[in-house]
Order: sequence, then C-alpha cells, then structure tokens
Amino acid sequence: MLAKNTIIRLPEVIQKTKLSRSTIYDLEKRSEFPKKIKLSPRTVGFLEAEVDAWIDKKAANRIV
Repeated sequence: MLAKNTIIRLPEVIQKTKLSRSTIYDLEKRSEFPKKIKLSPRTVGFLEAEVDAWIDKKAANRIV
C-alpha cells in the first residue's frame, strides 16, 4: 500500500484538528505534533497522513 504524501496547508490542519495555530506550533515545538514542511520562504504545509495518524492516536488514547 502506498503512503499518502498529500501536503495540506495550516488552515486545513486547523480545520481537521480543531486546534489553534499557536497550539499546533507549540505541540510541534514539543515534538507532540507532526513537523511542518517548508514549501517556500513564507509557506509551510504538513503531510496529511501524519496529521491523520496523530488524530487516530489521540482517538485511540481517549478516556472512556
């Protein structure tokens, strides 16, 4: 099975995770969120598969 290499921009990451921009960057800084990819001097993105895996991990660890 091929890995999904789709790059998504920050607004879509915010929409998927329901986290703020500052929270995403804080989690990334603490190595608790996937690392961003620099696309241009003023543009970053994230690998969608890594963001989806992060969401799946959070869902698996939820308190019932």
